Amino acid sequence: MIALVSPGQGSQKPGFLTPWLEEEGVKEHLERLSDASGLDIIRYGTEADEATIRNTAIAQPLIVAAGIVTGSLIKQREGFDESQVVYAGHSVGEITAAALAGVLTEEEAMKFIKVRAEGMAAAAAATPSGMSAVLGGKEDEVRAAIEDAGLTPANSNGASQIVAAGSLENLEAFAENPPARTRVIPLQVAGAFHTAFMQDAVAPLAAFAQGITPSEPVAPLLSNFDGQPVASGQAALDSLVAQVTRPVRWDLCMATLSERSIKAVVELAPAGTLVGLAKRGMKGTPGLAVNTADDLTSALEFFAK
Repeated sequence: MIALVSPGQGSQKPGFLTPWLEEEGVKEHLERLSDASGLDIIRYGTEADEATIRNTAIAQPLIVAAGIVTGSLIKQREGFDESQVVYAGHSVGEITAAALAGVLTEEEAMKFIKVRAEGMAAAAAATPSGMSAVLGGKEDEVRAAIEDAGLTPANSNGASQIVAAGSLENLEAFAENPPARTRVIPLQVAGAFHTAFMQDAVAPLAAFAQGITPSEPVAPLLSNFDGQPVASGQAALDSLVAQVTRPVRWDLCMATLSERSIKAVVELAPAGTLVGLAKRGMKGTPGLAVNTADDLTSALEFFAK
């Protein structure tokens, strides 16, 4: 089995889509996704600066579009075998994974992510909040310290990395008195994602989701909630809505992939983050970051093996 995984917010880099435009059909594909999202994905992925694409309302659709396009290129290549795939995505990448697994159409995924991104951006602007990565320490002690500080362990990324989220005041106090043997690193994000601070973003997303009739996933699709495959397309859609205020358990996703004896982790563009986590959390499992067309051939080699 091969894990085809999609990264979350923060993975985007200025100009990262530029080399993909040389591939046949990519420009047209991105234009269709741009039409669905109401954003010029090509411009943001090739010309915009770092500050611009850090904006939540832009970053999330940009990342999902990139994953859909690069994932589609792999799926269209000779040698791809969907019966050997497990899909998973980190945070916003879970929408990408749901589209590639057939739960959502590409158009539905892009419209869904637009509503999600705009709602989360508005929620973040309403109340100052943020996130900090906590590296090292004992997991139970780190979790207890985060909660004692009035914060939420919003992302559990495995490999001794948990992201604390909450008010800026509480994050600052937490950094001044961190758990033993840890480093606390403030993250450049707009707000406390995957916490109650995002509650205002849920209602519009839930309302939009009611107009979607999801399909059953064509292959196992892991949930950020518990790391287990979703039971149905509707369960996947419900989970995507709940995910806005619910912590991401990527550590449990990696545990499930390990239990399934995954032979390789292939991360879609803009790639690198999840392969890095797998290197530490799934030791011995080969990883590939798909960031250029040359990487597509390498990805297919895993299926050939």
